[in-house]
Amino acid sequence: MKMLNSYGICLALLVLVIDCSFAPNAAAQASAPAKPLTIERIFTPGEMTGRGPETLEWSPDGTKLSYVQRDENGEGGELWYMDAATGEKKVLVTAAKLAALAPDYAKVKNEREKERLTRYHVAAYLWAPDSKHLIFDSQGQLWLYDLASNTAVQFTSAPDPSGDPKFSPDGNHVSYVRKHNLYVQPASGKGERQLTKDTKDDLFNGDIDWVYAEELAVRSNYFWSPDSKEIVFLHMDESKVPTYPITDWIPTHPTVDYEKYPKVGDPNPVVKLGVVNASGGKVHWIKLTDDEEMYIARFGWVRDGVIWVEVVNRTQDEANLYFVDAKSGKSRIVLTEKTPDAWIDFDRVEPRFLKSSGRFLWPSWRDGNMHLYLYSFEQQNPLGADAKLERQLTQGDFQVLGIDGVDEAAGAVFFACNKDDPRQRQLYSAKLDGSGLQALTHEEGMHFGDFADDGKHYVHTYNDTDSPPKTTVCAVGAACNPLWEARSVAEYNLAPTKFLEFKADDGTTLYGRLLLPPNPPAEGKIPVIVNIYGGPAAQMVLKAWGGSSSLFDQILARKGFAIFAVDNRGTPNRGRKFETAIRREFGAIELKDQLTALDQLLTQYPQLDKDRIAIWGWSNGGSMTVYAMTHSDRFRAGVAVAPVTNQINYDSIYTERYMGLLKDDPKGYAESDVTRSVDKLHGELMLAHGTSDDNVHFQNTIQMIDALIKADKHFRLMIYPNKTHSISGKDSRVHLFEMIEDHFERELK
Repeated sequence: MKMLNSYGICLALLVLVIDCSFAPNAAAQASAPAKPLTIERIFTPGEMTGRGPETLEWSPDGTKLSYVQRDENGEGGELWYMDAATGEKKVLVTAAKLAALAPDYAKVKNEREKERLTRYHVAAYLWAPDSKHLIFDSQGQLWLYDLASNTAVQFTSAPDPSGDPKFSPDGNHVSYVRKHNLYVQPASGKGERQLTKDTKDDLFNGDIDWVYAEELAVRSNYFWSPDSKEIVFLHMDESKVPTYPITDWIPTHPTVDYEKYPKVGDPNPVVKLGVVNASGGKVHWIKLTDDEEMYIARFGWVRDGVIWVEVVNRTQDEANLYFVDAKSGKSRIVLTEKTPDAWIDFDRVEPRFLKSSGRFLWPSWRDGNMHLYLYSFEQQNPLGADAKLERQLTQGDFQVLGIDGVDEAAGAVFFACNKDDPRQRQLYSAKLDGSGLQALTHEEGMHFGDFADDGKHYVHTYNDTDSPPKTTVCAVGAACNPLWEARSVAEYNLAPTKFLEFKADDGTTLYGRLLLPPNPPAEGKIPVIVNIYGGPAAQMVLKAWGGSSSLFDQILARKGFAIFAVDNRGTPNRGRKFETAIRREFGAIELKDQLTALDQLLTQYPQLDKDRIAIWGWSNGGSMTVYAMTHSDRFRAGVAVAPVTNQINYDSIYTERYMGLLKDDPKGYAESDVTRSVDKLHGELMLAHGTSDDNVHFQNTIQMIDALIKADKHFRLMIYPNKTHSISGKDSRVHLFEMIEDHFERELK
């Protein structure tokens, strides 16, 4: 399930689920740990590595990088900036003012709102085009901040929250969404105008619903025209989308929040594009197709008067790029991308238009790997002909993981890729003329780049298996200035991780990792815990800093367990054939690869105990845990956190992308229902779930409990009241991971 967004610095659940351990130096291995490692310590924010900068944003002129820096307790936050050219740092907004303008998200009491803000990286502020003003979103009230006078003026004061604020390109107006409608106000703060006027709660104008945010990675649904005169927006009609009840059981009289959530086969939001003048007036609606089940995954402006739209069919194996005349509504398909027996990868298949010429970049895995292609079109008459393929910019047996920036003046594009090792992420550049593929980074590990609009400078964040993140600000091809570096973990003497390779039954290479106990028993064999994710949203085996998840592995290793993970076919960033091996099925190929690699591991490491093996995972990893324990007899124990137990329970966009439509494959969907196989459960199962999980609904665990009871199967259960999919917060995390540790101690020793 796409319970997580796939690439960022271990986005959301990936911080929990992607485990990579770290290799200390030889001297550190030889000595006893200088500091104890505890579950409470690893889940105390800032305790081990410090608290890094938050909400990094480039000023529009590319001269400054701004960021919020708080202390380790989340207090005393200040808004700083670094001069991109000199590395000089200064405070933009003091702690006293920032406390009111941008409070710490961790202090938001509503768990679902907290998850929305952190999971989707909702920015607390944005720059004005003049690079002299900021807009702060203070929990739904907007404030305009003047950097010259260091004063903030409240910009909105309505009782209902306003969100997704944007400056017009000329800086004269600010737009925002309130109660699913679009508003515009002069930057002076007087004369608010309501541009759309729907009154029903299930009609959205420029706002984003849950499924588009989660599964299409949509972060905004409206955009200003370059001349600041018009706004194009997405209208969503959710009236036919079923609701799911999320209950707060804590009050004496429980309350229920009804979430619009389309499950497999359900009606999706019906969407269309509208164009409205920024001064108000009638909305002009754009009709692209008669297919009400299509998705408008991406859209924006080609130039003044011309809109681009990426439309995807419900089976998600065809994307059409439209150019649309904003005034007449006339449209033309200028590019079609088809992926038979596969799917469109929304995290990457999005055009990047070049501002200075009639060209755009288009990612595609049409040759079997995700690469960049350059297209051109007639600037004066974009609808006059199909887009023309100029050239393929990258090629080879590797994946482009995302476009990070473009320097049009230098004719260069910057991107992340996994060239030479799919377990790493490096930054590269290539010339738009097809020449000059060049690595910007070289150290083994994970490199992330955030480029200024002009492509001259970038934020570089780096981590590897030995070291937590460090962040620098760099000029392309020149020096870097340090911004922040996490504290070293050398004093904890962490055990080294072994990176391994295995072969699937078809000869495909599978990558794995193994963490052995630092003090293995003199006699007897070592019990094994398999940590699994297994789905198309995340890799488990990366040469990366794994955060609290891999620190938990270290704790288990010190308890005498070996920790093993392998990326089966179906996990991302290995090319179309590898990723789409799981098309139209759930579990079978994944489990086959896991067991094949496990058998090879046991042969290579005879000190491991084949009779004492456990498995655990979160989200899709939880789903794979219950699947493995009901479809094999290899596991003595398992822990499934927030699992989908029947694929029909999960949302339409994600599940149908990989499984196909329910009406086309009812048998395949029926076989995905692990509650039908609970009579074959082997081993001691523990289930854990948050009652307010709006992603993988608590319903999944309830159905599993019902089936287990009817099958007379014993199990353990932990419910976290009002917690969402991430079960966040120190108290809940400590409790959960102590439960997991106790379960494995009980069942494997």
